[in-house]
Amino acid sequence: MRKVAFFGPPASGKTTLAGKLAAHMGVAHTDLDEILFTDTGALPLDEFRAAAAEITDRGSWVVEGNFSKLADVVWHRADVLVWLDLPLRLVVADHGPQPAAARRARRERAGEAVDLEPGLLRSAVPAAHRRAQIPAQPAPLRPADRGDGRPGLDVVRLRSGREADAWLADQLGQR
Repeated sequence: MRKVAFFGPPASGKTTLAGKLAAHMGVAHTDLDEILFTDTGALPLDEFRAAAAEITDRGSWVVEGNFSKLADVVWHRADVLVWLDLPLRLVVADHGPQPAAARRARRERAGEAVDLEPGLLRSAVPAAHRRAQIPAQPAPLRPADRGDGRPGLDVVRLRSGREADAWLADQLGQR
């Protein structure tokens, strides 16, 4: 495992897991929000894609973010895709002051509205409903070959904090 992409809803633990794994691997940890949202606003999509492509063109990396428009330059270049698919009740309960402050600061830098709590619920509830329609699958999954001679992408679907902690402990050699 040399290239790892994390995705999941806000406050699901992406930053914590990605940071610990990156430190263990000795590679940089990139939060794609930090690239997208600049002091002057959000980057145009083509610049955002180019910046993400530059990061994922390296030998080893850990990236986190929820940007399906970057799938070809992030997810398709990863060895492992870690999907934090936590229940809505856990995400909302963990949506405490520090994550809200960090998101608020990013939004302020981008010149966007700062009232995030209703926005989180407006996006999180339908997303949780859509995820509930996906049958539970064991992790890791191994899709078919990518078609270019590289092996398929390992997808790790973590559905609870306990699963996420156990997966990370395995990666860090602590179990």
